[in-house]
Amino acid sequence: MAFRTIIEPFRIHSVEPLRLTEPDQRRDAIRAAGYNLFGLSARDVMIDLLTDSGTGAMSRDQWAAIQHGDESYAGSPSFDIFRGAVQNLFPFKHIIPTHQGRAAEKILFGVIGGPGKVVPNNTHFDTTRANVEYTGAEALDLVIAEGRDPASRHPFKGNMDTSALDRLLTARGHLVPAVMLTITNNSGGGQPVSLANIRAVSEVAHRHGKPLILDACRFAENAWFIRQREPGQQDRQVADIVREIAGLADGMTMSAKKDPMGNIGGWLAVNDDDLAESCRNLLILTEGFPTYGGLAGRDLEALAQGLTEVVDHDYLRYRIRSTGYLGEALAAAGIPVMQPIGGHAVYLDARAMLPHLEPLEYPGQSLAVALYVAGGVRGCEIGSVMFGRHPDGTEAAAAMELVRLAIPRRTYTQSHIDYVIEVCQQVAASAAGLPGYRIVREPKSLRHFSAVFEPIPS
Repeated sequence: MAFRTIIEPFRIHSVEPLRLTEPDQRRDAIRAAGYNLFGLSARDVMIDLLTDSGTGAMSRDQWAAIQHGDESYAGSPSFDIFRGAVQNLFPFKHIIPTHQGRAAEKILFGVIGGPGKVVPNNTHFDTTRANVEYTGAEALDLVIAEGRDPASRHPFKGNMDTSALDRLLTARGHLVPAVMLTITNNSGGGQPVSLANIRAVSEVAHRHGKPLILDACRFAENAWFIRQREPGQQDRQVADIVREIAGLADGMTMSAKKDPMGNIGGWLAVNDDDLAESCRNLLILTEGFPTYGGLAGRDLEALAQGLTEVVDHDYLRYRIRSTGYLGEALAAAGIPVMQPIGGHAVYLDARAMLPHLEPLEYPGQSLAVALYVAGGVRGCEIGSVMFGRHPDGTEAAAAMELVRLAIPRRTYTQSHIDYVIEVCQQVAASAAGLPGYRIVREPKSLRHFSAVFEPIPS
């Protein structure tokens, strides 16, 4: 029987208290943080939807696995367990652990990037783009047109435009060291990539002699969407879909703080022996010995266990359905959200909610600040603050102005989400009066993490 109530496929084993605050306290806190949500103390946040990266709850069995961790500097058996769990889903030849996903990106692009190079992707996320551009290479987004339209209901808005990829490789293939594909497409609203598109991207890349590298940190959610939405995939096991996706690629970067259920960790995996050797040499300079890569043995064991849990169908059904619950409720209330609802987050369309603000008045930042002041809900701007500044120092509007409400895994209950819905409704009712913001101070890259803002007087 089908019921409306979403039952979490777990029981709560331990609890962490939330500090309940009042609007005046939150106004003081966000002002002191330079109106930057990243600058807040977590103690001043009631519902933290800033990111789903490393913020989830580990399971009883993951905590038990931590006790098995072997902390030998080299040759730890915990690495063997970790590598086996990774290769069970992603059978790449070389598995190189790192302390998190951006370290894997830094190492990979430190080897294959460089001035004049071009790295195509469906949509680069912030650290991926920054690590590509840091080497002097160009990060080029080739998502399909529907992926730039928040209202489009295309079932796989994360798909790459394979015709554009083919044209790029025909015209400038000598400058392209690899093709990347992000699953799910975080910058594009947490939207999935279809198996058919992954096959097509693989075919185009390999026809031009280019390796395909997956940015696969939300691989299980992407596979679940394939199982739900793509014809012919409904009866397959998620783990088998993941293995097929991996078989179409030549390597991957991973932030294990997402689908692998870790609070820290990541890895780089490749098949090419020479590339692996170069990456390991750089790893030793920056992360550690290749059998721990900046992680403790206990972290490796927790991630190995997490990889078995994330492909469980009961978990994925709950995960995607509970995210959909938030998005559907907001849409029913007339609040514009990215459609269809993604896997790990709901994305509010700040451009549609705050049409009185120009893109470079940062409507996403304005909306995110308002959500925090109203109800202590911390989200993340995904718009012209994050992506508006170009490597040459110029600034332009991003393709979309979004606020991401990323849901940590196994952390919040349905009543927490109901509260978030009420906060969003309250802010939407007064959205026409929200101010724009200007940047007072910013770093040269990844400015959204530490920029200081001030409201623009009306």
